Amino acid sequence: MITGDDMESKRIAAERAVEYIEDGMIVGLGTGSTAYWAIQKIGERMKEGLDIRAIATSNQSESLAKAIGISLVSFSDIKAVDVTIDGADEVDRQWNVIKGGGGALLREKIVAAASKQLIIIIDERKLVDRLGEFPLPVEIVQFGYEMTMHKLTELGCRPILREKDKKPFMTDNGNYIIDCEFGSIEKPVELHKEINMIPGVVDNGLFIHMADQVIVGFEDGSVKELRRMV
Repeated sequence: MITGDDMESKRIAAERAVEYIEDGMIVGLGTGSTAYWAIQKIGERMKEGLDIRAIATSNQSESLAKAIGISLVSFSDIKAVDVTIDGADEVDRQWNVIKGGGGALLREKIVAAASKQLIIIIDERKLVDRLGEFPLPVEIVQFGYEMTMHKLTELGCRPILREKDKKPFMTDNGNYIIDCEFGSIEKPVELHKEINMIPGVVDNGLFIHMADQVIVGFEDGSVKELRRMV
């Protein structure tokens, strides 16, 4: 259950990340409850004179950005993204990340890969010693999804087809999401490769060595900017 303290932790982490945005930047807008606060803060700074353009990672974030007056671009207009601010479902001590709880992992990964800097913002509950307690989202094509789920089972997980309103959840790309319950992911680098080799898989929610900075908000109102541990 998300409490008021959790929401405040997300907000303060998001607002700290927005401090890194400068005039003239192309900014990647993440998706989800934590990224929401970053988008809101960007809108506030634009009213104060900040001049940026942005690219959204989901229809939801695009709608929010338009509503508060953020100028949007597409990849046909730009060559790179200066900084992307996005949330995460889990982050381990090596900065491996699980994303996709909001169903936007593919677009989030495309934007992250195009970014010069990826800032991950989380509340303290999302910082873990080992990934896997949060089910790993995997985006797959609709055709033959039953076989794709079977192949995912062979990797040692319990795959569950995500649903919304008693129907398969559809991503903005027209694909399904399979939430894979591993319990514990001991080798995220290897698992990432194994999953993406399965025919029918579009991509998975493991973001390996992509984050440049992790900002954590705590219930006591403090914020920590973590250094990568290698």
